[in-house]
Order: sequence, then structure tokens, then C-alpha cells
Amino acid sequence: MSLNVKDSFKEWKKDPEFRAEYKKLGPEFETAAALLKCRKKAKLTQQEVADRMDASRRLVARIESGEANVTVASIRKYVEACGKRLKIGVV
Repeated sequence: MSLNVKDSFKEWKKDPEFRAEYKKLGPEFETAAALLKCRKKAKLTQQEVADRMDASRRLVARIESGEANVTVASIRKYVEACGKRLKIGVV
């Protein structure tokens, strides 16, 4: 039996506790989505980004997952590996 992530997510969103925790992670998800978009636009694989960063593909996957323990330095190296420059703003 396979797990349908979209259906599961719809079900989880019915839970108020899940929605509250998910909302707290919004900035991490937004950052991860922006980085993934950056890599896709550069037409690079995770391995190619990792090679350019002199890092592991696992680190690239962690960065793209929105994992909270990724350093700004790692994000900067990721972005530069995609041919871009990191710019951080406060709103």
C-alpha cells in the first residue's frame, strides 16, 4: 500500500495542533522552497550543487528540506553554487 502525501496532508491539516506547528515552520518552508527553485532554475542536480559546494548531497537535501539546523554559511554556499548571491532582509 502506498502513501499519498497530498491526501495525508489534507487529513493532517484538519488537526488544530498540526496547523499551529506547521504555521510556525512557515519561514523554513519558504526558505527551502526558494532554494529549491534556485537550484531548478540553474538546472542543477543536488549532486552537482553538492560538488560545487564541496559538500555532501545529504547536506544539500537537508538544506532543501528546510531543516532548522542549517547555517547561513551553508545556505550562502548553496546559493553561490547555483550561480546566485545570498541577500538577507528583515521585514
